[in-house]
Amino acid sequence: MSRKVSWPVFLYIAGYHLFLAIALPIYLLSHTPSLSLILISAGLVFISGIAITAGYHRLYSHSCYKTHPVIEAILLFFASVATQGSALRWCNDHRLHHAFVDTDKDPYSVKKGLLHAHVLWMFFRSNEIDPKVVSDLSRNKLIQFQHKHYVFCMLASNILCFLAVGWLLNDYLGAFFFVWWVRLLVLHHTTWCINSLAHFWGTQMYSREHSAVDNYLISLLTYGEGYHNYHHTFAYDYRNGIRWYHFDPAKWMIWTLHKFGLAHDLKRVNNYRIARQLLLDHKNRLVESIKKSYYIHRDSLEAKVTQVADTLSQKLTQIQTLLERSKDKEIVTQVRALKKSLKKDWREWKEVVKTISRQSPKSLAH
Repeated sequence: MSRKVSWPVFLYIAGYHLFLAIALPIYLLSHTPSLSLILISAGLVFISGIAITAGYHRLYSHSCYKTHPVIEAILLFFASVATQGSALRWCNDHRLHHAFVDTDKDPYSVKKGLLHAHVLWMFFRSNEIDPKVVSDLSRNKLIQFQHKHYVFCMLASNILCFLAVGWLLNDYLGAFFFVWWVRLLVLHHTTWCINSLAHFWGTQMYSREHSAVDNYLISLLTYGEGYHNYHHTFAYDYRNGIRWYHFDPAKWMIWTLHKFGLAHDLKRVNNYRIARQLLLDHKNRLVESIKKSYYIHRDSLEAKVTQVADTLSQKLTQIQTLLERSKDKEIVTQVRALKKSLKKDWREWKEVVKTISRQSPKSLAH
């Protein structure tokens, strides 16, 4: 069955790409953009990208935290500058993506091709929004206002930005090209990389049940969204990069807002749950490796891997459950005892892994 083309979206995206391909070289032949213009444009790329990441994505799509209405309004303003549709439209598509990742119901499934996930999906997406998917957002007055008046919000915010920079630098033509259209080109493609490259090129530490991958380079291009395997495994965590050295400016912004009392109810996955997920994924990889490599004593090795991993998993779950209940003296004592026994189990797990790595594959001639 043929798919219906969304002509307004196609004409807008194809149109501004064609416009820049023709007009930008002509402009650059007679004009040299100032360093100030380039830096301000780059700053707006970053700010509008963060508005999508911290606003549309983590605040609205996944409810990772809550924030003050003034902060919401600022995020919605700069998300409108980003020109990626209304928050309601964006979140509807993104929630469907998580619910049906890598299936035909996934709006931007990478299984349909890298280019489809990057941009083509928008040319064929349904214009309908499922009220059940975004029922919580339908009660948000700011989101409803932006959705109802999206074209106005998008045009007004972009015109305001380009006029303000044009006035500041006394370069309206340069601002028109760089603050509006070049910025939009860069922002769109970096954001689209999350749907394409972040499901194609990288590592899968936490889960192989979906195509999402972690890639530090992609995180630099996508405002901290490159730790995508973690995100698809623990979608409700306000962080994407969980280590202090992970580049995740949205995480730092949300944390800073929290410290100033402007954000609350930050959702964060317990470290023991993360460790358990890493363990289970490692266990599955080891079992697969044993089965495929014709190891000597394959059955006993597989049983040992399962036994040690299951013991560790149970203890990690127990610690997580106890910590979530309370922190009275009895609970603290139980947690300490479990942590102590956990160290012994971790050592045993490492020995099992070493044993498997040293084990010679069984000859097919035997």
